[in-house]
Amino acid sequence: MAKFKLFSGTANPEFAEKVAKYLNMSVGGATIQKFSDGEISVQVHESVRGQDVFIVQPTCAPTNDHLMELLIMVDALKRSSAASISAVMPYFGYARQDRKAAPRVPISAKLVADMLETAGVDRVITIDLHAAQIQGFFDIPVDNLYGSVLFVDYLRAKNLSNPIIASPDIGGVARARSYAQKLNYDLVIVDKRREKANVAEVMNIIGEVEGKDVILVDDMVDTAGTLVKAAEVLKKKGATSVMACCTHGVLSGPAFERLNGGTLDELVITDTIPMNGESDKITVLSGAKIIGETIRRITNNESVNSIFID
Repeated sequence: MAKFKLFSGTANPEFAEKVAKYLNMSVGGATIQKFSDGEISVQVHESVRGQDVFIVQPTCAPTNDHLMELLIMVDALKRSSAASISAVMPYFGYARQDRKAAPRVPISAKLVADMLETAGVDRVITIDLHAAQIQGFFDIPVDNLYGSVLFVDYLRAKNLSNPIIASPDIGGVARARSYAQKLNYDLVIVDKRREKANVAEVMNIIGEVEGKDVILVDDMVDTAGTLVKAAEVLKKKGATSVMACCTHGVLSGPAFERLNGGTLDELVITDTIPMNGESDKITVLSGAKIIGETIRRITNNESVNSIFID
């Protein structure tokens, strides 16, 4: 009998199936449904007594429903005598609200961390937190996996003639530098001023991009406003092509319209969030392998960090 069991919420069951396939196991049986007033009901159909349990549930849209579903699943498994419960959240919702950016606003990422711990989560596994310091909001282990490992081989295989890495804002420089070091590419920065949420104004480019194949890297793409405007400015500055690698394809609101009508040549995302639209410019890579390998190593008490060391 396996030392652990894998369950899935309704946020991204296809991703959970891919993880299960990598681990050569099946997703555990559970019924998740809603009452007519919207209350969530969960019933687990197999014994988890004494088992280490992993729940795959990105808290993507509808974020509140999927978060509450995760909390209820955790409670059901805890009351079923699971030995430990790990929340596998490939995409961690509310991560953008990680600080007080204005007076009288919440730090919602910390609130979510508290809720997960109170519900009974013993470990969190996620990919590319919006801000790495969110790990400090928890008093339990957090495995923040690096999304760059998913893109590096793809970028090398592109054989771009004159590639350069670009950070879409000052805050993403550390992430962009990581890509640049792995690929041995140079780095430029897009200087951006955000007036309000989901609205970005690109100001200028720090670095030389003329004749370059620019690769923008970020943890997520939401409405795609930043990426499309950055691509426009980069091409005006002489860039030969502009592509973007973003771990989480939130792609809400006018995102697909902007991508299809903009000058960005390609957007590469992962399958941490199910796609809710179509675009010929989007390439989807799978993050199931690194999640599956992380789960395998955790259950065997092996190093997780070594996955990301070249």
